[in-house]
Amino acid sequence: MADLHKAHSLVEDLAARLRRGEPAALARAITLVESRRHDHQALARQLVQAILPQTGGAIRVGITGVPGAGKSTLIDALGCHLTGLGLRVAVLAVDPSSTRTGGSILGDKTRMTRLSADPGAFIRPSPAGGTLGGIAARTREALLLCEAAGFDVILIETVGVGQSETAVADLVDIFLVLMLAGTGDELQGIKKGILEIADLIAVNKADGDNKARAKAAAADLRMALHLLGQSGDAVVPVTTVSGQTGEGLEALWAMLREKRAGWIASGRLEARRRHQQVKWMRVMLEARVMARLTADAGIRKRIDALESRVAAGEVAPMVAVDEIAGLIGV
Repeated sequence: MADLHKAHSLVEDLAARLRRGEPAALARAITLVESRRHDHQALARQLVQAILPQTGGAIRVGITGVPGAGKSTLIDALGCHLTGLGLRVAVLAVDPSSTRTGGSILGDKTRMTRLSADPGAFIRPSPAGGTLGGIAARTREALLLCEAAGFDVILIETVGVGQSETAVADLVDIFLVLMLAGTGDELQGIKKGILEIADLIAVNKADGDNKARAKAAAADLRMALHLLGQSGDAVVPVTTVSGQTGEGLEALWAMLREKRAGWIASGRLEARRRHQQVKWMRVMLEARVMARLTADAGIRKRIDALESRVAAGEVAPMVAVDEIAGLIGV
């Protein structure tokens, strides 16, 4: 009973400090939700439930782009532009972590030099642990904690490879895709189905000798989108921007706000967030079931054996899944 009271007091204290916007409390809270210890996970669930009434007020923006598209430079510039407007900005960088070494492949605080020194900003790389469930769960909880701490805008950066883009798109209000001119990315983006998740496209590095090429690439993208038959809310705006010089940042921010305002007026944003909440619950449930499967040494051994037989072509995958599900009565 004493331990339960202590845990409750810890959660209440941390929640109160979060509501006051203390950066140290926010950092500690995110560390708590990222922990894999069972006792920490229990506390994290209590904390997120406690601060839930203070969440939902921020503008949530996901940002992706191919490596070299200048995501960190743009976020640094955009974040500073927003803090200059009096807004508090949080940046959550989804770090897939190396599946081979477990090490980080992002170094955002070193690349966002101006924003990391800005008192109106908070930057936090969030490791996903190599799983999409990790991205959806830990980053989602970190997002809610940032909202409870009073941040007005939350920018979520994905490394721009694999299905992490889709996972992050399921967490935000607006998903911004950065592209480059003269690299074939304009067409590749369409081929890869990026338009299924893009709400806004910006051709970055529109400065110096590259400015004209960027504008031409943006025009080509608009034409391609028109040919795809987009209309109404489905139209994906295209603009040019330079994270290096800051040109186009004001227009980009205006487009983001206009898109979101339209969705608020139509009820689309509320529906989108409700859908995201349910999807988050399902992802967490799947993660919990998988954790139960791998926690039991006997079940884990049986799964390994079945995987070997499936790989050898001795057992059909659906048959193996049926047997594994039977082990936990599903």
